[in-house]
Amino acid sequence: MERRLSAILAADVVGYSRLMGIDESGTLQALNRHRCELVDVRISDYKGRIVKLTGDGILAEFQSVVNAVACAAEIQRSMSARNENVPKDERVEFRIGINLGDVVVENGDIFGDGVNLAARLERIAAPGGIAVSASVRDQVGSRLNLGFEFIGEHMLKNIRQPVHVYTVTLAPPSSTRLVAQNRNTCFIAVLPFTNMSGDADQDYFSDGITEDIITDLSKISSLHVVPRNTIFTYKGISVKLKRLAQELGVRYVLEGSVRIFDKRVRISGQLIDTANGDHLWAERYDRDLTDIFAIQDEITQAIVSQLKVRLLPEEKKAIANEPTANVEAYTYYLRGRQLSHSWTKSYLQLARRMFCKAVELDPDYARAYAGIADCDAAIRDWAPDDVPLRRILEMSARALQLDPDLPEAHASHGLALHQSGLDDRAAAAFERALTLDPNLFEANFHYARFFFMRGNFAESVQYFTRAAEIRPDDYVSPIHLMSAYRSLGRPVDTENWARLGLLRAERALNLNPENSGPAHRGALALAHLGDATRARDWAARAIAIDPDDIVAQYNLACVYSVLGDTDRAIDLLEKLLPHSSVYHIKWFNNDSDLDNIRDDPRFRKLLATAMTERERIERTGS
Repeated sequence: MERRLSAILAADVVGYSRLMGIDESGTLQALNRHRCELVDVRISDYKGRIVKLTGDGILAEFQSVVNAVACAAEIQRSMSARNENVPKDERVEFRIGINLGDVVVENGDIFGDGVNLAARLERIAAPGGIAVSASVRDQVGSRLNLGFEFIGEHMLKNIRQPVHVYTVTLAPPSSTRLVAQNRNTCFIAVLPFTNMSGDADQDYFSDGITEDIITDLSKISSLHVVPRNTIFTYKGISVKLKRLAQELGVRYVLEGSVRIFDKRVRISGQLIDTANGDHLWAERYDRDLTDIFAIQDEITQAIVSQLKVRLLPEEKKAIANEPTANVEAYTYYLRGRQLSHSWTKSYLQLARRMFCKAVELDPDYARAYAGIADCDAAIRDWAPDDVPLRRILEMSARALQLDPDLPEAHASHGLALHQSGLDDRAAAAFERALTLDPNLFEANFHYARFFFMRGNFAESVQYFTRAAEIRPDDYVSPIHLMSAYRSLGRPVDTENWARLGLLRAERALNLNPENSGPAHRGALALAHLGDATRARDWAARAIAIDPDDIVAQYNLACVYSVLGDTDRAIDLLEKLLPHSSVYHIKWFNNDSDLDNIRDDPRFRKLLATAMTERERIERTGS
């Protein structure tokens, strides 16, 4: 048991029961959207840690009370902007309470009077407001551009002494004020570049260019760049730049478009100062496709010049470091990365071919080697005889050899080490990847699976949540979160993530009806939501799409287990268990979706036999 001084932020939704009574589905979707796109992101940006989500409530811990208050202020300002055109009786509004106090830490949770007081303060806060204790007000002082209004001495439930309570006065959002507050920092958002090629399949290329520009600008210490996961929620949405700047807390916005025709590319870009609407810079590049990296570099340099940013020597070097000089290899890599996120065997095999083609074109392309390792590791879960561990380790080691500071390489190496049973080294690799890039999807997703398989669900929730935030199209992480929260005995959170997982799976299935992944994962979400009829319909669709997909067969076994159809669940597992790796068989031990069949003698015998045989095969190689 550990004790420490922390800033505790407690938040909940005003009138949650009333909103649920009016429109349960719409309220849940809106709440999950606000959490994924705003609240969870801001807590992470301000170095906070989400301790728990309880239905409509959030409890977070910060080591810095200044960060906690700044985070709360930004959340409330952004929520105000988001609710601007929403009818008053349909708005999702938060109340937030913040306290600085002593907490007891146990198994990742926090307890004590410090936590209780934050929760009581949250009840006092007005809709869209923030209530804080005197200790918070005294510590923050004038460090932030905020005011504090004393609202009296309050006797709060289960708090022995009267508490001096202050409300935070939120100044009107002003990006100019933000920049003045951080005199050496410019706040900028890079909007997703528009694909002008007339082919939606080319989105991966315009998205890739956007991400690379965000990555380059993020390497500059005097720039604060809105992360990918936040900015891509605006993709395809028409929004006034001034309002967008207020929502994101930025002054400058870069927007642009990409068009590919034959072997040429046309890229346009413009940098706008939203404080006065001035176009600080605008350019159109009409060049050979092979010049794509030079164009990206010129855009970055133009922004640096216009914002009068001074680059440190190491920042100049980092920006100049191109991942590959071969644009064709780059194109194959972007396509492979897009396909790999589906976590379905057929798509992973196709993604692997894309990464291999990238390596063929550029044998020194570190990211592509990491991509191959990731695909191999995922395929090996279900087809261990097809992918030797040695090959995965070699691919990830090659990526590290080519670029020791590449976060993707450390993430893929961590996954290879984990599958090899070297968990201490794997954890160190994941931590290194996240230090280099906290917003790397692969690092968060693989680290979450690492904890899930070990039965450490509280930790897995932290990283799966971050993965779900980073990629708004990720339907796999919400489904894992649903199962993790079920293991933690938190039914409200289980239901919330099941609904979000189903929503994302439906979108993915509409975009790619030939992909079985969203179908069998959507079936599992429906089973958790108690919709047995639709769950079985989705299960049948998944098998019709790909009857040989072992991942689908496993998830459908989980569907039938959750629905109580134990014989059908065990029949499916009987077919796939002999083909599973030791790594995946161990996953079964901590997957609560199988709890309904766990004590069935037939299942226990089947699991024990499969483990013994697989260990023999991997030990002897035959």
